Amino acid sequence: MSPTASYKPISDYGVIGDLRTVALVGTDGSIDWCCLPRFDSPSLFAALLDAKKGGHWKIAPEGPAVRKQMYLDDTCVLLTRFLTPDGVGEIEDFMPISGEAAAADAPHEIMRRVRVVRGAMRFKLEMVPAFDFARSRHRLDLVRGGAIFGCGRARVGLSSSVRLKARDAGVTAAFWLKAGECATFLLRHAERGHPPIDKGFDAEVAYAETIDFWRGWASRIRYGGRWREMVVRSALTLKLLTYAPTGAIVAAATTSLPERIGGERNWDYRYTWIRDAAYTIYAFVRLGLFSEAEAFMRWVDARAHEAGRKGRLQVLYSVTGLHDLPEQTLPHLEGYSGSAPVRVGNAAAGQFQLDIYGELVRAAYLANKYSAPISHDLWTHLRALLNFLCEHWREKDDGIWEVRGGRQHFVYSKLMAWVAFDRGLRLADARGLPAERERWNLERSAVYEEVMRRGFDERKKCFVQHFGADAVDAANLVMPMMHFVSPTDPKMAGTIEATMRLLVSDSLVHRYQIGKGANDGLSGGEGTFSMCTFWLAEALARAGRIGEARHIFEKMLSYANHLGLYSEQIGATGEALGNFPQAFTHLALINAAFRLDRALGRL
Repeated sequence: MSPTASYKPISDYGVIGDLRTVALVGTDGSIDWCCLPRFDSPSLFAALLDAKKGGHWKIAPEGPAVRKQMYLDDTCVLLTRFLTPDGVGEIEDFMPISGEAAAADAPHEIMRRVRVVRGAMRFKLEMVPAFDFARSRHRLDLVRGGAIFGCGRARVGLSSSVRLKARDAGVTAAFWLKAGECATFLLRHAERGHPPIDKGFDAEVAYAETIDFWRGWASRIRYGGRWREMVVRSALTLKLLTYAPTGAIVAAATTSLPERIGGERNWDYRYTWIRDAAYTIYAFVRLGLFSEAEAFMRWVDARAHEAGRKGRLQVLYSVTGLHDLPEQTLPHLEGYSGSAPVRVGNAAAGQFQLDIYGELVRAAYLANKYSAPISHDLWTHLRALLNFLCEHWREKDDGIWEVRGGRQHFVYSKLMAWVAFDRGLRLADARGLPAERERWNLERSAVYEEVMRRGFDERKKCFVQHFGADAVDAANLVMPMMHFVSPTDPKMAGTIEATMRLLVSDSLVHRYQIGKGANDGLSGGEGTFSMCTFWLAEALARAGRIGEARHIFEKMLSYANHLGLYSEQIGATGEALGNFPQAFTHLALINAAFRLDRALGRL
């Protein structure tokens, strides 16, 4: 049997979470991914990356069934349905949550309620944990009311309303349910004095509190446009990817899902990138989610403080702000559908990327404009960052796509250096703050002239990937969004045309031309980049090409999975590729929807 035969499509998963971590639940009722206690912790279930060794927790009826999956309206409570001639069964999956303040102290739990709504069905449960990415053995103790799994100091308990049996390193159960009957299971990661088995848990209370939390949060979203369902689901997904104790948002819930099946482009995205900050804050304030914007800005503020007077930022951090994220491979795991290597940690943390300075200063500018005024201390550190940038923006860097084949003078990086100086000056003027205005103004002008002189190809009539390159890059689509050029400027029009000619495949956009321009240091290809497709839709809308923009946007909506979730990339036959769900794609969807709504409102 080929490895692919053992794996579900990436799009066959839904995600549940408690604002500290998530679990991926397949349409077959199997939880194949969960890291505890945080997004970036070692895995408990990782069948997503190795179907045999990774560990899983499956509940499903015996025999064939038609499978459906949905979220309960305006929540992150997932309903998986099994339809057969003899009966219809359902599993309600959620991670209990009643409020963000309680989230930091509450135990990490996954609740699964199995019920039959018509006829009668026989279900089978199978749970096989695999601690620490299947690198550590565990012990199993069957106890009254469930089972306890221990590995070192870690303990995980499974409370069960049906009798469990031990099988190898896991547990199984088989049980019949008739219409109206229910079986309940609670997985608890024991910490802070909480017992692993909870014999008195009240599933109805946990369910009601979780529903109330998510619907109460969703009711705060201020969006009444044409694509409300997709925008709200994207906002809920961003909330799921938020680490409540710090306000940071992870780039994606997973590691090492491949950008091409069998390829090596497999990365760990369970961290927070400075780059995401401004895009996230902009989306949150547009949706009226000011407390989320302020929380993420506090995390960004802390990173600016850590940069200190030296002014050097790191590209990404852990959700708690840790700097040291060493990249390592796990050769004992075969990878999704045989796509090795499996990586944990991310070496991009040590790269030099100029664009992050623009994104951080832009985030501060947006927060100050739409949310809360920035502090004196943050402004002091932003000044240091801008003065550092004055001295270093002329250097080559590793770029937004984190290439590993050598640094270049990337046009997007220079663009964002211009954004840093521009927003820094605007912020200083808006607040009357002390600043090196003359120096920043000179550098802003110098960056602009350099991009126009060396970043635009007069022969191709477009901006290129890096100085001297004969290749285009989808990142340049954001130039009008940053107010660097007019959306109708001939140079931008030429860039859009070149992008559509060279990077677009049936409305889907590739990041860049592999094999041309910068050497990314990797073999093989990749899918189209979902975020870039939404960028193209927004760029077209800003340029007044509303019909084309709407067509591309709505076609892109059709590539979401059955729950409205997006992975990082899309393959040649429409399959989801890369880490899942990806925050940046959902951010780009929200921003493009707002821009299109505004444009269509004027027609």
